Amino acid sequence: MENTGAGFSYVVVFGILLACGLGVPLPEDVSLILGGFLVFEGRAKLIPMMITGLVGILCGDSLIFMAGRRIGGRMGRTPGGFFSMIITPEKLARVEGLFHKHGEKIVMIARFMPGVRAVTYFTAGSSKMKYSHFIFFDGLAALVSAPVFVYLGFKFGDNLHTLIDHLRRGQTNVFIGLGAIILAYVLYRIWKKRRAAAAAPPTPIAAIKTTDEAPKPPQAPPGAVP
Repeated sequence: MENTGAGFSYVVVFGILLACGLGVPLPEDVSLILGGFLVFEGRAKLIPMMITGLVGILCGDSLIFMAGRRIGGRMGRTPGGFFSMIITPEKLARVEGLFHKHGEKIVMIARFMPGVRAVTYFTAGSSKMKYSHFIFFDGLAALVSAPVFVYLGFKFGDNLHTLIDHLRRGQTNVFIGLGAIILAYVLYRIWKKRRAAAAAPPTPIAAIKTTDEAPKPPQAPPGAVP
């Protein structure tokens, strides 16, 4: 029964990391910390969980790389689709600039840049980067991130319990506080706008009348020949 639970823990962490690699907006680092927390809970072993994290990262990243190789040339020309929601033209332009500046090693740097991970690996595939080069740079970064975050989840597992409890208790207060700040800002903007309108000098009525009146033609002096 214990082995079954441990196996399920590995499958869950691997599945989340696979989804992260496909661009699903899930925090990859938090997934690794979750794996370490499951080790702390006694539901998995530390070294196998680190290996699971490493393999899950590389598999997920390889999927997005292969997707870039197959459909990268059609991005921006074919509307719709799953990847078009993740790989926007703006992100593509940004990552292509990073590739020009840093070269292939940007794949390793992107491991620590959550906002552009998926786009970077997709662009690496679409730019015909060699897979051996991709997996080398990605693997170097994953060899750091996977063990470190899993270990952090394991080492500070007792604090994670406390943090989760505090978050649950303070969640309502946080939302109320944010709502109060937003409401105060809106009321301040309305007050400032009304004050500016009241302070504006009124347009003189005489000036309006003078502007509206049509100029009178000059009158000829008496006795002049028309």
